[in-house]
Amino acid sequence: MHIAIFLWGFTGILGRLIDLQEGLLVWYRMLITIAALFALIYFNGEFKKISWKEFKAISFIGTLMAVHWVTFYGSIKYSNISIALSCFSSTALFTAFIEPLMNKRRISKAEIFFGLITIFGIYLIFHFQKLYTTGIMLALFSSLLCSIFTIRNKDLLGTHSPGNLMFYQLLSGFAVLSLLLPFYLWALPVKKYLPDASDVFFLLVFSLVCTVFALRISYKALKVVTPFTMNLSVNLEPVYGIVLAFLVFHEEKDLNAGFFAGASLIILSVVIHSLYRFRYRWRVKSSRT
Repeated sequence: MHIAIFLWGFTGILGRLIDLQEGLLVWYRMLITIAALFALIYFNGEFKKISWKEFKAISFIGTLMAVHWVTFYGSIKYSNISIALSCFSSTALFTAFIEPLMNKRRISKAEIFFGLITIFGIYLIFHFQKLYTTGIMLALFSSLLCSIFTIRNKDLLGTHSPGNLMFYQLLSGFAVLSLLLPFYLWALPVKKYLPDASDVFFLLVFSLVCTVFALRISYKALKVVTPFTMNLSVNLEPVYGIVLAFLVFHEEKDLNAGFFAGASLIILSVVIHSLYRFRYRWRVKSSRT
């Protein structure tokens, strides 16, 4: 799970390095990923046809995934890597409310508490970095979508293999994005439509390592952890991404004390939650023995 999260943290750097508008960036990323993933699952004997009913359920998640990626990389373009990744951590708070409602269970007070710590950290970032309001709002919307499709993936993984599920999700998301992209480019015109040599290299790393490999191992992890644990642990993604952004782009020069206070609270929520889950599982195991 944490290997996947580290690779996702690196995607912020790649999103900044690739000189393409966010819609085109995601379109090329999904195209390369689908081709590579199909070859992988086909030769591994993992590819299976699914019914139309199953495809409709999976395609909904694929559409959310595509929009999530577009808004996330849009948030990087409109702010910077550090702010976009930090605000994306609101996924934990959204999950704390949405997952119990979708699965018809009681809302955990502990999960609400950890989610609130995260959202307060985001508030500090928002309050002191008002110059990047558009980027912050896009990151929050992206995290909402991420929360929803992570919860739904937990259910779908019970009946589908990770590779097959990911292939159909990306295929459907790519189809929807292909239909919407002309309107997107009409509303937000660009001068560059084709990637250059450096863009192609980074897109290959983006698609093969940070998407195919990272998603496959994250789906396997999701079989044994709760959606909240996954989404709260994903809060480490900004930690990795921010450190990389400092090293590569020296973004610390554009950030103030409010950002660092908020980011510290987000990290704190991850640490406390990890200790809480460890203690809870230890108690459960002890009671059974």
